[in-house]
Amino acid sequence: MRHRYECPLRWADLDLLGHINNVRFVDYLQEARGALLRACLHAAGVERHESDGYVVVRHEVSFVAPLLLGGATVFIDSWVTGIHGATFTLDHEIYRESADGDRTVFLRARTVMAPFVLATGAPRRISDQERAALAPYAESGERSRAVQVSVPREHAVHYPVQVRFSDLDIYRHVNNVLYFEYFQEARIALFRKLKDALSEYPRINVVVARTDLEYVAPITLRAEPYDCWSIVTAMGGKSMTLEAEIVDGSTSGARGGVLARSRCVLVFFDPVTQRSVVPPPGYREAIVEALGGPLKDSFTNPSAAG
Repeated sequence: MRHRYECPLRWADLDLLGHINNVRFVDYLQEARGALLRACLHAAGVERHESDGYVVVRHEVSFVAPLLLGGATVFIDSWVTGIHGATFTLDHEIYRESADGDRTVFLRARTVMAPFVLATGAPRRISDQERAALAPYAESGERSRAVQVSVPREHAVHYPVQVRFSDLDIYRHVNNVLYFEYFQEARIALFRKLKDALSEYPRINVVVARTDLEYVAPITLRAEPYDCWSIVTAMGGKSMTLEAEIVDGSTSGARGGVLARSRCVLVFFDPVTQRSVVPPPGYREAIVEALGGPLKDSFTNPSAAG
């Protein structure tokens, strides 16, 4: 069984291309996820205690097609694809459906959740009652894998992440959706660095094709900014891959101060045809030359990548 949620859209959700911005999709998933958990826990008679909560461990988001404002709502199907000792996994599909039943899918995503104790911030195991509540929505699915990235700071582009009070959720952590916004701002900072290198070429838009995001530790409100480091790690014919980390430079330890990791695939895009495009000759090489680092060696000497 799948849970179906009808999600309203807002004008403010649009980006410069007139599409629903990639960050807003994750906001929609949060609404659908909350509706699913309320429905299944209520149906199973599971009481939510103020001391208990659920946090997102990982998002894997694939953007299938641009979504225009069009109708006022979209539908989101959500279901359970894994229940483990201390985590459970939800899969989602965002779509519109015509009167004759034809479905246009805009996004597919996977979210790994973990229950925790609010007072201590410590994770806890899934209770038998929670397992029973989730079971009616269970379908087989692939197990999610942790997001691993490599971001050498000496070649990465820096962006200071300033947390706003409105970024916080009910747990006083930065809400999981806002991490996508932080990484988006860091990507924009990286492209600003490329402005001079690409000045001889026509402007080419990019759209997000996929984002995988690992939540390592909570980000909390403070006056000092956190550090986001971004680097381009791969360049394809019509796409490029960015890896990034948000770091608390004031801490160290086993995680090295890393609070979140992201891998994002961007596709070069023509807003007139609404299709992916191959950049003009020299465009990709100009990006690689401007950023340097390991990508330059692998791009100019493919044998070095192996």
